Amino acid sequence: MDGADLRFDINEIGRDFIDDPYPTLARLRRESPVHENADGSVFLTRYADVQKVYQSRDMLSDKTVEFGKKFGKCPLHTHHTTSLVFNDPPKHTVVRKLLAGAFTPRKLAEFDPLIDRIVDRLLDRVEDMGSFDMIDDFAKVLPTEIISFMLGVPEDIRPQLRGYSLAILGALDPVVPQERLDAGNAAVTEFSAVLNDLIDRRRANPDGAAQGEVLEALIFGEHDGVRLSQDELIQNCIFLLNAGHETTTSLVGNAVGTLLDNPGEHRRLIDDPDLITTAVEEFLRVESPLQIGNRLAGDDIELTDRVLPKGTYVHTSIAAANRDPAQFDDPDRVDLGRKPNRQIAFITGIHVCLGATLARIEGRIAIGKLVSRFPRLAQAGERERLPLARFRGFTRLPVSVR
Repeated sequence: MDGADLRFDINEIGRDFIDDPYPTLARLRRESPVHENADGSVFLTRYADVQKVYQSRDMLSDKTVEFGKKFGKCPLHTHHTTSLVFNDPPKHTVVRKLLAGAFTPRKLAEFDPLIDRIVDRLLDRVEDMGSFDMIDDFAKVLPTEIISFMLGVPEDIRPQLRGYSLAILGALDPVVPQERLDAGNAAVTEFSAVLNDLIDRRRANPDGAAQGEVLEALIFGEHDGVRLSQDELIQNCIFLLNAGHETTTSLVGNAVGTLLDNPGEHRRLIDDPDLITTAVEEFLRVESPLQIGNRLAGDDIELTDRVLPKGTYVHTSIAAANRDPAQFDDPDRVDLGRKPNRQIAFITGIHVCLGATLARIEGRIAIGKLVSRFPRLAQAGERERLPLARFRGFTRLPVSVR
């Protein structure tokens, strides 16, 4: 097999790969684009192959059996086999239709002024601070406020959400130590109890929902006579909070890190604020918040130069696909005006991210206003990456604005 000398196994990923996966991914894409891991699974790094997997209805998202092996019977297994992202039609169709009511153009239009107000308030606060942590003090606050508002999460609980989110999502990494599994199970249990109370209160008082809140619609909405059960409501609210929160936090944090590493492009955006729309697409391409996805082959699937047999467990490298030179000219170069830019950070096919439009709106407003207001933005300390392979972002990014 090509690339047989490559000492890479997705189940043995270390910190060096997490800190900078791109050289390894480039070599895999050149020498072993359909790379076999020791457990028989494959790791795909070509854009065409990753896109083919996501667009195929024969590639399954349901991981009940695989997650049973990984987690056993526990809260993490319940969550990751109940939430939308790990379900297939017909259940996926019903649940997505019910959740989609939260992301209609009419609903999203209600959030523009709210996002503006939150961002302006945050910028006022960090300007007074002068130096601050881009993640804790800015990037994670906006999406937390927005998704919490949509689901009616009280303010006193919101500071706990990123901890819950990282603990639950971190359990999806290829390699998960026991302490991370314990933290993930505890997070699902605690988060579920909070949401159970919120759902019960809203069910008893549907008229108390604020404009823009969607919890009432999720509780009472139905599709073809089907409503979400209490457990489906809880687990899919966790999914919405996690997906809507972490993706946008990492989009904003990664964007700032990219600008600091590319001063020419940083200056370009300062001088031409109208570039923000294409800039957000480029930030998503070069530092995709979701780096690795998974599918199970429900039937044989023909890739570029190989057929994967039914039953193959597939890891898709979104990060590698988004830097594939067969799809993107000079893919390692940051170009904030790049067109076309068919990046797949939000995946594609029937599982395309439900909140992609909202994340883009938040990213455009937050990054655009930040760059415009603070043209002297600079790094002010050592960065720290999330210790995860599946998700890419920062836990710490100190900056100054003076």
